[in-house]
Amino acid sequence: MMISVIGGGNASPEVCERAGEVGREIARRGCILVCGGGSGIMEAACRGTRAEGGHTVGIMPGLPQNPEAQPNCYVEFPVYTGIGHARNQIVVLSGQAVIAIGGAYGTLAEIAYALIYNVPVIGLDTWGFSYEGYEAERIVRVSTPAEAVERAIALAAPRPPAIGTPSQ
Repeated sequence: MMISVIGGGNASPEVCERAGEVGREIARRGCILVCGGGSGIMEAACRGTRAEGGHTVGIMPGLPQNPEAQPNCYVEFPVYTGIGHARNQIVVLSGQAVIAIGGAYGTLAEIAYALIYNVPVIGLDTWGFSYEGYEAERIVRVSTPAEAVERAIALAAPRPPAIGTPSQ
């Protein structure tokens, strides 16, 4: 199972610690972490996942030859897109659930993509919404990293087999 972790590139040490614990929990449960591959929340979550022997995928906004577009050192499998912030949709759709931790405007966009495509969103100290007609409960609010991962796994829909894969 792949779980996307989203959050800002600039985050406080306290929020990064929570992201690191989310990453550790993802690895402990045998899941793969997908993120935007950058700093802040993304780096902290990747660090936690790798510390537990888990695997990380970074969906990078730039190209490999651009020194400013390099993944954080905990990204095991970088995917270079060259599409900038538009890669946020790929980050969200690559996971079977999304855990939003803190965040800036990129995180807000990723939450919106997840809601548009009915990908479960678990919120850990992240954006809140108040808008008439909007279903605010679609973001499942949790208070601990362990609870975030538990809820993500529980809500994630199994992916159908790839086209051409023999049925079992």
